[in-house]
Amino acid sequence: MEKKSKKVTRREFLGMSALGLTGLTILPSWTINGMKIAPSDRITLGFIGLGRQGIGDFHAFSQCPGVQVLAGSDVDSMKRDRFKNVVTGWQEKNRLQSKCETYEFYEDMLEREDIDAISIATPDHWHALTAIHSCQSGKDVYCQKPLSYTISESLSMVEAARKHKRVFQVGSQQRSSSEFQKAVSLVREGKIGHIEKVYVRIGEPPKPFDLPEMPVPSNLNFRQWLGPLNDPKVHYHPAMCPPIAPPDYQEKGDWATWRYYRETGNGFTGDWGAHHFDIAQWALGLDGSGPIEYIPAGYNGTKYTTLKYANGIVMTEQPFREDKPDDKGIQFIGTDGWIKVARGYIECSDPSLLEKSEKEIKAGAFEVSAPHMQNFLDSMRSRQNPIAPVEAGCSTNILCCLINIATELKRPVKWDPVTHSFGDDKEAQSHRLYWYDYRNPYKLPYW
Repeated sequence: MEKKSKKVTRREFLGMSALGLTGLTILPSWTINGMKIAPSDRITLGFIGLGRQGIGDFHAFSQCPGVQVLAGSDVDSMKRDRFKNVVTGWQEKNRLQSKCETYEFYEDMLEREDIDAISIATPDHWHALTAIHSCQSGKDVYCQKPLSYTISESLSMVEAARKHKRVFQVGSQQRSSSEFQKAVSLVREGKIGHIEKVYVRIGEPPKPFDLPEMPVPSNLNFRQWLGPLNDPKVHYHPAMCPPIAPPDYQEKGDWATWRYYRETGNGFTGDWGAHHFDIAQWALGLDGSGPIEYIPAGYNGTKYTTLKYANGIVMTEQPFREDKPDDKGIQFIGTDGWIKVARGYIECSDPSLLEKSEKEIKAGAFEVSAPHMQNFLDSMRSRQNPIAPVEAGCSTNILCCLINIATELKRPVKWDPVTHSFGDDKEAQSHRLYWYDYRNPYKLPYW
């Protein structure tokens, strides 16, 4: 995968300036200098992971001007067929060239020089390798959250993106939504004073894998689905890879059940934590950093998982609204007031700080988030950092992994966000969520 053409691509010619590493923009753009995009400036996409999230991401990208989809890859042949039918139908409707190739092995798709960027919506344990290999092949990357399964994978993804000068957007689409942008602006502007505490409600950590083994369907390459996973307890069950079938070709079953088992995911900690802890750190100006101590719920009577920052801010995983304790969201508590924010909801101790015309987001709109995709495409053309760069996804994912490490060890864990180390805590450093021993022949680059 280290092979890369030395030719300057059309995409690189459109924006020769170096990747900007500072100055995150809060409000995403929907236009490119107010002009229509010429066919010669079209950005071409390939997709890795063609399940529910991959189809949703396609529909979001398809709303953006100047996009053509050339290919998709998945380990399930039925999902490949569905993707091809959906894409070619969209192409015909929009008078685009009707052609979409599909691949069982994503490496074959990455060999194509006519693809500018890759959108990744695989299970989390595949994020690192698919993203790193995409960067090595000269493609920009849109990767779903959480950034990866482990800490070492996230750090390697940052290294790959910067070494190969790639634009890398993490699918933390709440950054492109008005209510979260408003909350972040109020916190950053000091409208509620100095932040002392943050409540973040995300849900439970993962549990041990306990699904019974069942026969693998003929349309699924389950060994390829496992990829680098190296735990003998993990076997096929339909809940892990929701099957699809005619006539509607829709998944039958729950969403991403693999996420809620330790051996294959990071639970709600990694799922919703990748959204809400991301917003919290963005508002606090701590992208690329993180807490220095993690105290799990239940330790010495600690009611809620508690995270302590070097600057004195304390963040806890607990209800952010007393009237709806199970709702997932954030409350910032400052010396002069508070702000509560969740999807489609924002409230402040000082109502005058909020505009009455705040747009309400309908349930489910976040899974088809065209503004976030448009920001990525704009960043590809400008060669500047997108609104959710890989460094932000890395620091948020590290935070989520450390919560799970402390939870499983049943004791506090200290972390240095500058050196990315546990000090002399060898037990924490040997945890699978810091370094995971891949199944042969898979290897993690840059580590």
